[in-house]
Amino acid sequence: MRAETKCIQAGYEPKNGESRLMPIVQSTTFKYDTSEDMGKLFDLEASGYFYTRLQNPTNDYVAAKIAALEGGTAAMLTSSGQAATFFAVFNLAGQGDHVIASSTIYGGSFNLFNVTMRRMGIDFTFVDPDCSDEELENAFKPNTKAVFGETIANPALNVFDIERFAKTAHAHGVPLIIDNTFATPINCRPIEWGADIVTHSTTKYMDGHDATVGGAIVDSGKFDWMAHADKFPGLCTPDDSYHGITYADKFGKEGAFITKCTAQLMRDLGSIPSPMNCYMLNLGLESLAVRMERHVANAQKVAEFLQESDKVEWVNYPGLPGNKYYERAKKYMPNGTCGVISFGVKGGRKSAEEFMKHLKVAMIATHVADAHTCVLHPASSTHRQMTDEELLAGGVAPDLVRLSVGIENVNDIIEDLEQALGAI
Repeated sequence: MRAETKCIQAGYEPKNGESRLMPIVQSTTFKYDTSEDMGKLFDLEASGYFYTRLQNPTNDYVAAKIAALEGGTAAMLTSSGQAATFFAVFNLAGQGDHVIASSTIYGGSFNLFNVTMRRMGIDFTFVDPDCSDEELENAFKPNTKAVFGETIANPALNVFDIERFAKTAHAHGVPLIIDNTFATPINCRPIEWGADIVTHSTTKYMDGHDATVGGAIVDSGKFDWMAHADKFPGLCTPDDSYHGITYADKFGKEGAFITKCTAQLMRDLGSIPSPMNCYMLNLGLESLAVRMERHVANAQKVAEFLQESDKVEWVNYPGLPGNKYYERAKKYMPNGTCGVISFGVKGGRKSAEEFMKHLKVAMIATHVADAHTCVLHPASSTHRQMTDEELLAGGVAPDLVRLSVGIENVNDIIEDLEQALGAI
C-alpha cells in the first residue's frame, strides 16, 4: 500500500462483523483464566496485555500504523514527543556513555540532553549538522552509543544529511536516531536513507488539530545489535528482571529495541498515552497525507510572498530556490518539506514583537505544525533557556519568527501577514 492508503487502513484490520472504527480499549486491566497464562506475559513468553501502563490494544493499533508509514518493523507510543526522545536515547545509553547530537535540534531536546540527561551521567557532544567529515569523526568516542538528529530542525529548518550521518554512525558501530516530526513519513522516510530509529512528536502534524499530546518511536529492524554486543549490553546480555532474557537473541533485529524499551522503560517510567488520546491521534493520521500536501503548498506561496516583502529582512524555507538546503531537501523530500517557515522582520526583535501583535488569522502560540496558522518568537519562549551563543549555534537568531502555515485559505494567510507587516 502507498502512504495515503496506509494512513487510512494500516494498523487495524477489522474482522467479519467487528467495528469499522478502531476500538477504544479504555481499560487499565485485562482478565486471564489462570495465573500461568499471566505468568507467560510477565516472562515475555507470550503476547498479550495485562496492564495499560505497558501496552494497550488501541495504542498498539496506532503504533502499528506509524510503523507501516515509516517502513519500520516495530513501534511504540509515548505520552509526549519529549518522552519518545528520552526513551529512544536512554534505551541505548546510560551512566558513563556518550551520544552525539546535532546542535540545531529543538530547544526542549537540547535541554533534555545538555542538562537533564547529563545529570544522569550521559555525556553529549553537539555538532553542527553541516560540519566537516573530520569534525564529525572527531566527535566519536569509544563510549559513543548513538547519533541523534532531526530531519528538519525546529526552528532553524536545517535539512539533515541523513545518509551521510548514517554511514558515519554505522562505521563506528552505533545507530542513527532521527526525529522526523516536521517532515512526517509522508514527505520523508529516514529509514530508507539509513536511519535506524525514528522518533516523532505526534502532537504536531500527525495529530494535526491541537487535540492530543503524544510521541512515537519506530525501529527500522535493520541495526545488528549482536554484531556490536560490547556496545549494547542492555540488548545483548541477559536481563535479570525478565528471567535472563537477552532481547537481541529472543526478539532479533526486528523487535529487540522496542521490546526492551517497553518492557524496561515503559514499565518503570510509565509515560504511556491514554487509549482515548491514541484513538484521536488515529483520526489525525487518517488525513495526514492530505493535510501535508496542503501545508506544503500553502507554505511555498507564503514563503515566496515574504521573500518579496520590503518589511522582511530574510526568509528561511527549504522549498525556496537559492535556500542553502534547497538541493538537499529535493533529495530527501522531493514532494516538499513541511509548513514551517522562519524569517526575520526588519527592525529586529522589537519589530518582530510589534508585527505579531497585529496578526488576526495567525495566532501567537507555543504550538507548531497543525491545521491552524500560528507564530512564535523562539528566543523569548521555547528557547529562552539557551544563551545567545547557544541560540546562534542552534540556528536561532534573536529576530527569528517561526511561522507555522496552516491549511486555511492561503490568500487569507498572506493578507493577514501583509496587513500586520504594514502596521510596523
